[in-house]
Amino acid sequence: MKTAYFGISKSNRVHFDKEINQLKKCLIKHSIELLVFVDKYNFKLGQEKEMMSIAFQEIDKSDFIIVELTKKAIGVGIEVGYAFAKQISIIYIKRKDANHSTTVEGCSDYSIEYENEFHLSEEIEKIISKLKLYN
Repeated sequence: MKTAYFGISKSNRVHFDKEINQLKKCLIKHSIELLVFVDKYNFKLGQEKEMMSIAFQEIDKSDFIIVELTKKAIGVGIEVGYAFAKQISIIYIKRKDANHSTTVEGCSDYSIEYENEFHLSEEIEKIISKLKLYN
């Protein structure tokens, strides 16, 4: 099973259930698990270094990352920079009318502006075949 790390800020997570559920359905067809970091882990104040250490470990174990930046988030930007430095493929996604992140776009291998969760799934399908996940 391959793994896709999903970066989204904890405060934005509550607004993206449909997209995340649709991505999980789409990726599982390709034997890819979607690891949503903010769903898997819960950290308290004072655990920031541990949080970032674990985030970096999870990114290291992932085959690629998907970052949702409809609303910009510093932490997700750090995850992008880390993945970029490690030469891990990055897919940048955002809703169609959201502000664009030139920094994240500059680090990403692929970007998607989506209208709804179904459109997002269709666009992810197109990218999966290009990722060279299987030798």
